[in-house]
Amino acid sequence: MSGARRIGYLGLGSNIGDRRGHLQAAVDALGAHGVTVLASSSTYDTDPVGEVLDQDDFLNACVRIETALEPPELLAACKAVEGELGRVQGGVRHGPRPIDVDVLLLGDLEYHSERLTLPHEQATSRRFVLVPLVELDLELTTPDGTRLRDVLAALPPDEGVRAAGPPLTVPA
Repeated sequence: MSGARRIGYLGLGSNIGDRRGHLQAAVDALGAHGVTVLASSSTYDTDPVGEVLDQDDFLNACVRIETALEPPELLAACKAVEGELGRVQGGVRHGPRPIDVDVLLLGDLEYHSERLTLPHEQATSRRFVLVPLVELDLELTTPDGTRLRDVLAALPPDEGVRAAGPPLTVPA
C-alpha cells in the first residue's frame, strides 16, 4: 500500500434476491477493506448484457470512493466483499449473481494486469456504467482526458437503463 489516497469509482450490480439489499451490503462492507465510500449514484434497473441475456434484470449503481490501496489490492478488496456477500467465483461469465463489484477508475491511473484493466473497459462502452458515473460527476474524465458525458451522449440509446431508486446510503 502506497499511503497516497486516491479518488476512484466502483460499479455495483446485482440480479439475484434482494438486489438493493446486496448493493447496500457491499457499500457497508467496503470500509472494513480499506475503502471509504464517499457518494453513491441513484440505482438503475438494467437489461442483461454480455454472454447471458436470459436472466433477470440487474440493479446497478456506482460509488465514489477514496482509498490508499493500489489497483491489485483494491481488486482483492472488491472480490473479498463479493465473497462475503455470497458470490461464488468461477461461475458463468456474465451470469446471474447476488453482487458484482467492479473497479472502474482509480485516480488518473492507467493499469493493466491479467486480472484488472484501468480504466475498466466498460467504463466507456456500457450505458449502465456511464449513466451512474456521470450522475456522480458530470465532468468525470478517463486518464487520457476523455469526458465520460461525451462518451455517454455518443452511445446508441438501445441498452435498457431505467431509473429505479434513490442513492444507496453512504456510511457516515
